[in-house]
Amino acid sequence: MLIFASGRTDIPAFYSQWFVNRIHAGFVDVRNPYYNEQVTRYKLDPKTVDCIIFCTKNPAPIIQHLDAFKDFGLYFFVTITPYGTEIEPNVPDKDSVIESFKEVSLKIGKEKMCWRYDPIFINETYTVATHIRRFKEMCAKLAPYTSRCIISFIDLYAKTKKNFPDAKEVSESDQKFLAGALSGIARQFGMTIETCAEKLDLSAQGVKAGGCVSKKIIEQAAGIRMLNVKSQHLRQHCLCLPMRDIAYYNCCPHLCKYCYANYDEKLVRKNFAQHDPESSFLIGNSRPGDILKIAKQESFRDPQLVLF
Repeated sequence: MLIFASGRTDIPAFYSQWFVNRIHAGFVDVRNPYYNEQVTRYKLDPKTVDCIIFCTKNPAPIIQHLDAFKDFGLYFFVTITPYGTEIEPNVPDKDSVIESFKEVSLKIGKEKMCWRYDPIFINETYTVATHIRRFKEMCAKLAPYTSRCIISFIDLYAKTKKNFPDAKEVSESDQKFLAGALSGIARQFGMTIETCAEKLDLSAQGVKAGGCVSKKIIEQAAGIRMLNVKSQHLRQHCLCLPMRDIAYYNCCPHLCKYCYANYDEKLVRKNFAQHDPESSFLIGNSRPGDILKIAKQESFRDPQLVLF
């Protein structure tokens, strides 16, 4: 199975020590975001967990802990955009994030690293020309440390509209133009570029519709041969393999305006204050009336074949 850490919050940036504690404990408890009394316990056992997928805007805090994950397959998605603090208030300076990206890559291997340049939106500050210029600058710095970039265009979820009312969808013509331009730049630096859960076919622009977490990616990251596994469809047009997210909504202090996982800044601060690094839960602890379910977990690896 695959553990996602996480699409709901930035575990490497804000909760690294907690996750290391859970690795040492061998399990994690995850509260159902829609039915709070329901709790699922996942074993964190390398015999069952084929790969841990990190998704972060700041990998620096977890670098000192990477040895704790040496028995697991690892894959990092690191989001680096051109946006300033008016859009991403608590994301570190982009040059420092790039340096952290490089450090992780040198420690675990560039085949386990993916740069996410998303979500893309356009306004008077972040014009098409700005995106092209900044993407090229970032490509030059990141190309020696990854060969893969994921792009996507902003989706106006209800939470996004609430926190970012000025955001507008990117027109189809602008999507095609940008995709073609970014694809051409990526090729110059030896990188492939893919979309993430996009309904528009951009293959003519040199951008393929890929699963961010595909069989091939996990096989390379974990050094295993996998059985055939159907995609999970985390959202419409998603092609990713099934993953289990171990985090919690409304607890990411980055407070990015386009975020779909945070609804209310006050709630984020309240939840963050309830974080206990020693708890089996990311936010808070067990509660009276909790209904604990032990997850059924199975490895996806083919026991007959090992790549490395």
